[in-house]
Amino acid sequence: MLIAIALGIPLGYIAARRHGSAADTGAVIFSLVGVAVPVFFLAFLLKYFVAVEWNLLPVSGRQSTGIEATRVTGMFVLDGILTREWDASWDALKHLILPAFALASIPFAVIFRITRASVLDVLDEDYVRTAEAKGLTAKVIRGRHVLRNAMLPVVTTIGLQVGGLLAGAVLTESVFSFRGVGDALATAFREKDYAVLQVLILMAAVIFVLVNLLVDIAYALIDPRIRTR
Repeated sequence: MLIAIALGIPLGYIAARRHGSAADTGAVIFSLVGVAVPVFFLAFLLKYFVAVEWNLLPVSGRQSTGIEATRVTGMFVLDGILTREWDASWDALKHLILPAFALASIPFAVIFRITRASVLDVLDEDYVRTAEAKGLTAKVIRGRHVLRNAMLPVVTTIGLQVGGLLAGAVLTESVFSFRGVGDALATAFREKDYAVLQVLILMAAVIFVLVNLLVDIAYALIDPRIRTR
């Protein structure tokens, strides 16, 4: 989700500012591909080309077998940082890159398109033209008038995409043999371990509710009118 937000919001804003240009058209086509390609198919492509053909990143797993690492939290990157085993932390981070980018593809495309559409709507508002007529700098107009008002539907979209990430992790972890929550859910489903299934589904529901609570709080931080109510 961090990857999707870091790429989707800036690129969506840039595409809206350059509406109708070749860069805007190319970005829209790229986002359509991101929405259309299934996450498991993209995971296979990334695994084949980046890991197998080009040998740039690990093929699968959470950490290389030859590394001796101390387990503290069960989160391998964080464990390496806490124990100052930097080689173990870096190796675990490299194993995260391909699954993370595969999972980020659909949220990125959705956030990009919502950001672009929202910024285009805000740019046509009277208060933006008034701010330009008053002689405000482009930086002030972008920060106070355009981005802040355009963020409300984007924040809603981010909250909704968390559910898609939780579902997509099952397929992505299966492709990369990444032993995480998605892999545990798939294993429990395959072995009919209903107790584990109930716990994992309940955990996913709690995460989804908490994220939507954070979305509501973010609404109040972005829009002062909500705070006054």
